[in-house]
Amino acid sequence: MAKDYFSGMIISCTFVLVFACGQKPKEPPPHFTKADSLMDTYLALQDSMLQTWNIMINDDNQKIESMHALLHELMVSGEGNHADLKSFEERLNRLKNLRYTRKSMANPDVITEYDFASGALVNELLSLAESQRQFAYNPTLQKLADNIRTADDRALQYRESYDRVTAQYNNFLKRNRIFLVENDPDSLKEKPLFQVVSDE
Repeated sequence: MAKDYFSGMIISCTFVLVFACGQKPKEPPPHFTKADSLMDTYLALQDSMLQTWNIMINDDNQKIESMHALLHELMVSGEGNHADLKSFEERLNRLKNLRYTRKSMANPDVITEYDFASGALVNELLSLAESQRQFAYNPTLQKLADNIRTADDRALQYRESYDRVTAQYNNFLKRNRIFLVENDPDSLKEKPLFQVVSDE
């Protein structure tokens, strides 16, 4: 009986050893440092800034496209002075080149110049379109005019959204710059805000 007991123990131990050897050893959980966590937040804030910026710029591009379409509609209708319409088109073609970038907007004059040129074009084009006899019964002109006016009104909301995200980014940099490891020191500089520009 003792022999049977001893044999059973050997089989049990062998089974346990084989089962244990078949299992992969557990890997230790990944070790995240404070620097890793800060870098994750830093990259997330950068992504948010870029996404908000792109939404704002794309909307402005759509407004410019609507102004081009409005001009085209006036040209093909035969109403309005052709030389004046061509002048509008040339001004509109220059508009994107005047627009600020995320870097150039640090200079308040760049935004002021763009806003003046864009605002003047919007006001003059809408006034011209609405003064045409066909405007009252031309749904294409009406829709384009409405699109331009609505997009122009949205611009401030998009700038405020960009400022909110960028202010968070700037505050994060102030608190954590020394903990962030970056090859390019320029990328750790605070970004300009529209609000700062408008307050000056």
